[in-house]
Amino acid sequence: MKQLFFGLLLSLPLLTYSQNIKKEVLFTIDDKPYYTDEFSRVYNKNLDLVKDESQKDLNQYLQLYVGYKLKINKANKLGLQNGEAYKNELNSYRTQLSKNYLTDSKVTKELVEEAYNRSLKEIKAAHILITVDENAAPADTLIAYNKIAAIRQKAINGEDFGKLAAENSQDPSAKENKGDLGYFSAFRMVYPFESAAYKTPKGKISNPFRTRFGYHILKVEDIRENRGEVTVEHIMLLNPKEDKPEENEKVKNTIQDIYKKIQQGESFEDLAKQFSDDKSSSTKGGLLNRFGSGQLSSEEFENVAFSLTKANPISAPFQSKFGWHIVKLIDKFSVKPLEEVKSELENKISKDDRSRLIVNSLNEKLRKKYTIKRDDKLYKALVKTVTNDFYEDKWEVPAITKPFDGKLFAINAKIITGTDFLNYIKAQQKTGNKLKPINKLVDNSYQNFVDDKLNSYYNENLESEFPDFAAVMEEYRDGLLLFDLMEKEIWEKSKTDTLGLKSFYNANKINYSWKKRVDVTIASSTNMDAIKKAQKMLKQNNTPEQIKEKLNTKEKVLVMTNTGVFEEGNEALPKNLKFELGVSEIIKEGEYYFVGKVNKVLPAGEKTLEECKGKAINDYQQFLEQKWVDDLKKEFTVKINQDVFENVKKQLQK
Repeated sequence: MKQLFFGLLLSLPLLTYSQNIKKEVLFTIDDKPYYTDEFSRVYNKNLDLVKDESQKDLNQYLQLYVGYKLKINKANKLGLQNGEAYKNELNSYRTQLSKNYLTDSKVTKELVEEAYNRSLKEIKAAHILITVDENAAPADTLIAYNKIAAIRQKAINGEDFGKLAAENSQDPSAKENKGDLGYFSAFRMVYPFESAAYKTPKGKISNPFRTRFGYHILKVEDIRENRGEVTVEHIMLLNPKEDKPEENEKVKNTIQDIYKKIQQGESFEDLAKQFSDDKSSSTKGGLLNRFGSGQLSSEEFENVAFSLTKANPISAPFQSKFGWHIVKLIDKFSVKPLEEVKSELENKISKDDRSRLIVNSLNEKLRKKYTIKRDDKLYKALVKTVTNDFYEDKWEVPAITKPFDGKLFAINAKIITGTDFLNYIKAQQKTGNKLKPINKLVDNSYQNFVDDKLNSYYNENLESEFPDFAAVMEEYRDGLLLFDLMEKEIWEKSKTDTLGLKSFYNANKINYSWKKRVDVTIASSTNMDAIKKAQKMLKQNNTPEQIKEKLNTKEKVLVMTNTGVFEEGNEALPKNLKFELGVSEIIKEGEYYFVGKVNKVLPAGEKTLEECKGKAINDYQQFLEQKWVDDLKKEFTVKINQDVFENVKKQLQK
């Protein structure tokens, strides 16, 4: 029920309106003010959603709004805002909502567009790697750079790139594959590598670039359009473990025999279950997960899979480094438009190296927004306390922290102490940061600490920074309280207070009455001959099932039937059907012909409580709620500023 209660609230964007409503006190509840701007915003926001015209009347709406705020005051008075479940749900929603504010939307948009544009192409490249630690000393970094630069120069001078990779690359696979990476697209490689690949022209060698693995150069060997993704089934027979010609021949003959069976019309899926050595897919008839270029370990397999068509969906047997295969095309998927993959790309970016660009952009904006002035004297004292024990996870914050409890810096009125920074440093030991020397590590940690504190402060103060965020949070906060309060005071009571419900029903029986009803079987058709036959069969007391079985075939449905008890005016009844026992005349409405067999006519009369229980409970809830609001008006003092309200009405009615 809570999901339904909040569905509308959460799906609506917060709108802004052209009326320039002056902010004044509209009314007070126990001297707590409620303002014209919020009333105006909420009224305008809900204007098109309200079906009851009376609620669009501003006088009526003000009473509803005051009643709403009375309930919130009652919820707070009862302390519902202190419940753990309430606080957890509110915090969870705030965390979700704040994500849109704790990022740089401009940078995110640019990264999404870049990733999508890159995904339209596939690049075939080879690379050479010289490893160097991310936190290596400058001297070691320079040695690695000079090595990769020298190798690049050899490649530029015409030496074979694959041979240079086999001889020099510190990528363990290079000796076997000569640095060849096959085809890949966006998100297949770490972001700096991907960027270098997409910025290097076909046939050219990149400048040296660095990733977390070390220094690279790459050569772009080919660029092609993205082939999209494909779903296939396959049958695989593994290559023999040792190079035995007779075993190889045996495997080859077996795969050829399987292929002949497929050509003879035998089930591909059944043959996969019987013979495929890929046990992860054989039980599923050889079905593999959907994949794109560069996602499998075999380029030969990918190329065959993408070459298949609906006209030629099954490959001839072919051999890869893993074994012999036969592949069957199930479906192909082209690259989707940007709008369809935007959310998926945003999610990938949030988990990718490129997300640092978004974080860095926001950090830069926050550093400009909030002026940070560090106490350099205190900072120097802090640096001296951090020793090389940090690298062995043995460093401790000094036992006496009083000398460091002073202000290291402030973000507006929020004081950040030296001790706060020392505790942050201690926590960093768990991250395995090995940056040396230690003073450089502390300086680096300080920059991260400042960014961390700026982000925390910014997050904590989103309500004051963004009025729209504050308004949505206020709505959700009130909505949560109102739900809990209504459940406690109204909904549960209306369901469990059987005596109260019965009393309410007895006092309002006049509102729960049946119109004249008819127990009837109705047959309908667009075919006059068919409806005549149905009429005849109804007169012969045939059942609806017998009529449909007689007149309908597998190829064509001529007659539909509907049996039940219907009130006068029900849409299921033909308009001119007479409430008389027996089979009616044929009635034409539009393109349809109807005939009815009236089995019983039931007079108008009162409904029993069981017959109208759903509506009675709903009405009882509204009765209890109105009575409760009347009681709240006695419990709290409400004062409406009528002159201010008249001015607001004039502006809203323009």
